[in-house]
Amino acid sequence: MSVLDRIGQKLLFSFDPETAHGLSIAALRCGLPVASSPTRDARRLPHDARLKLSLCGLDFPNPLGMAAGYDKNAEVPDALLGLGFGFAEVGTITPLAQTGNPKPRIFRLTADDAVINRLGFNNEGHAAAEKRLAARKARGGIVGVNIGANKDSTDRVSDYERGVARFAPYASYLTVNISSPNTPGLRNMQAREQLGELLSRVMAARAAAPAQPPILLKIAPDLVEAELEDIAAEVSEKNIDGIIVSNTTLSRAGLRSADLANEAGGLSGKPLFERSTAVLARMRKLLGPDMAIIGVGGVDSTETALEKIRAGADLVQLYTGMIYAGPALPGRIVAGMAQFLHRENLNSIHELRDSHVDQWLAKPLYQTTAA
Repeated sequence: MSVLDRIGQKLLFSFDPETAHGLSIAALRCGLPVASSPTRDARRLPHDARLKLSLCGLDFPNPLGMAAGYDKNAEVPDALLGLGFGFAEVGTITPLAQTGNPKPRIFRLTADDAVINRLGFNNEGHAAAEKRLAARKARGGIVGVNIGANKDSTDRVSDYERGVARFAPYASYLTVNISSPNTPGLRNMQAREQLGELLSRVMAARAAAPAQPPILLKIAPDLVEAELEDIAAEVSEKNIDGIIVSNTTLSRAGLRSADLANEAGGLSGKPLFERSTAVLARMRKLLGPDMAIIGVGGVDSTETALEKIRAGADLVQLYTGMIYAGPALPGRIVAGMAQFLHRENLNSIHELRDSHVDQWLAKPLYQTTAA
């Protein structure tokens, strides 16, 4: 991290986490230079053909994406692409606007390079996001839309159907998010019977939509082997296009930030890396070589991004890592990937995929490490 990035981080860290997040969104929305590195402008990044890959009918300029949760209301997807990301995922977006859980609801665990959040799908709802996505549609770039259910919904599956119908014309892909720990009962939809109904109705909604973007399912890292097997079976049976592994964890193993470890919510950042990567490798093994998988959780460097790919991911996402490493991080990771491929004389980033699956399968499913 550069000196200017460190100064910027210190300034943002002087605010509470949610205020700092809002300021960063505002800076991107206004086009302010939020990073000191010239890699903040994607046009200055090396367009290395070896980083390109095609997945689910989409052509990605590089495999690194911004995860859902940062741009909840689809305010700055193009600015995120300008930081060097190959794709950006907005949301989670619910049919109706909702304020989420009471504040404070985001906590920085600086000793662990981690964050605990219990936001609860706070967002402005479908209508506001649709207006923004419609306005930027002609700009190109891969922008996924992460859809969810309202907390007080009486038919949560219907909320996902509405999300598919609403955003199919604008989304490069759609992510069905049933893995947040901050909406009571939401993770229960990962159980096989409920998941089967959800995926059937979601796929039917896509078939009826004017456009048919790929559908991905985002799962939690806090699942046992049998649950992963059930999810893999339903995803395969219902012809889902891909899966995202994973959301935040309820685990607090190995944390140094004892004063905040008992805060309710999902943990993200460096301590999530091993848990989420172990789950990722198992899903690759269960789903086979052809299923699209996005790996997310604890990515904060070129090496952690590459290791996700070695463990079975086609694409990689990050969010919390940028809180600690600054907005120049995506540019540094993409440049580092290009340098690695050149150094190793590889023709494509895809050549790395699955090379460490067996090593990750050998790790205990719930092993975590301190930051």
